[in-house]
Amino acid sequence: MTERLLRLKVNGRRRTVAVPDNALLVDVLRDSLALTGTKQGCDGGECGACTVIIDGKPRLACITLAATVDGAAIETIESQSQAGGMSALQKSFHEHLGTQCGFCTPGMVMAAEALLRRVPHPSDEQIREAMAGNLCRCTGYVKVVESVRAVAEKAP
Repeated sequence: MTERLLRLKVNGRRRTVAVPDNALLVDVLRDSLALTGTKQGCDGGECGACTVIIDGKPRLACITLAATVDGAAIETIESQSQAGGMSALQKSFHEHLGTQCGFCTPGMVMAAEALLRRVPHPSDEQIREAMAGNLCRCTGYVKVVESVRAVAEKAP
């Protein structure tokens, strides 16, 4: 198996990493870069637990070949931390009970972050649509919508 050097900007930091040609982005993030907040759920692009933001758009890291993101800007859940604390979106998920066991939460937060950047004041329907690719076994999604809406209501 041949390897290639990837040059990435991950969470604002330039990184170069050697990866096999068939490496998936989720494996590079977790195993090569030690960014374990991105969760590997279904391994088939169906659950959204591995959602990251690549060049401003939400993508599923479990079905993204790492080689296809060479030169890209990638944001993981770790990018949400602010001075060692939670971002407003993470706090809202906590305060509004949008998270239960927490396994799917990183992907949900990243999908919500991408939505709020695109649409600062989304309707509940827009929130539900943006979150449709993120599955959760623990919640009924009402609290997830409330969590995202609460942040949107505080946006300028």
